[in-house]
Amino acid sequence: MALMITDECINCDVCEPECPNEAISPGDEIYEIDPNKCTECVGHYDTPQCVEVCPVDCIPKDPDHVETEDMLMDKYHKLTGK
Repeated sequence: MALMITDECINCDVCEPECPNEAISPGDEIYEIDPNKCTECVGHYDTPQCVEVCPVDCIPKDPDHVETEDMLMDKYHKLTGK
């Protein structure tokens, strides 16, 4: 499933450059994750890099975008062409 950023976000800017799919961008008030680009770093890393670097633990799985590991890998292949 894709990840999401909750309103606990402090706009510290550390998550955005860590995303290999460029799924994270500044929103109106906090950073946002594009669920069409988020693969939870499947295909790139063993763990979601944004979650690893977030100092306030505000990046949970998005219950509105449930995806299996296989679905995330398919999305990775489509995004990267690999």
